Amino acid sequence: MKQILITKNDYARIHQAITNAKQSNSIKKEEAEKLLTELHSAKVVKSEEIPADVVTMNSIVKFHFENNKKEMQFQIVYPNQADFKNGKVSIFSPVAAALIGYGVDDEIDWLVPSGATKIIIDEIIYQPEAAGDLDL
Repeated sequence: MKQILITKNDYARIHQAITNAKQSNSIKKEEAEKLLTELHSAKVVKSEEIPADVVTMNSIVKFHFENNKKEMQFQIVYPNQADFKNGKVSIFSPVAAALIGYGVDDEIDWLVPSGATKIIIDEIIYQPEAAGDLDL
């Protein structure tokens, strides 16, 4: 499995969001532990060092599912900013959590009701770090 990359800012903020969600019981303990495990396995880098083709928080990502070729696009945001109708999906959603830290053309194993498939990242339309928006 490929090691995912995450910025120091994203690491700290996601960790805090998980901690807050656990305290307010707005996330299941198992989900929180799963997210923390993935977070702790990531390679943490400075915002200036993250490649422009890696999904970070607030990135707008275009991807498809290998099994049905369904294409999707959304922005990965913190839970309090989630607004699915406007294409903003919480980092706590399974698909957003799966994408963070991976890059364009990466294939991510994914389990759906019909079996295993892959999520393939097609394009990062917007990445804050690449755009110089380091304070998002």
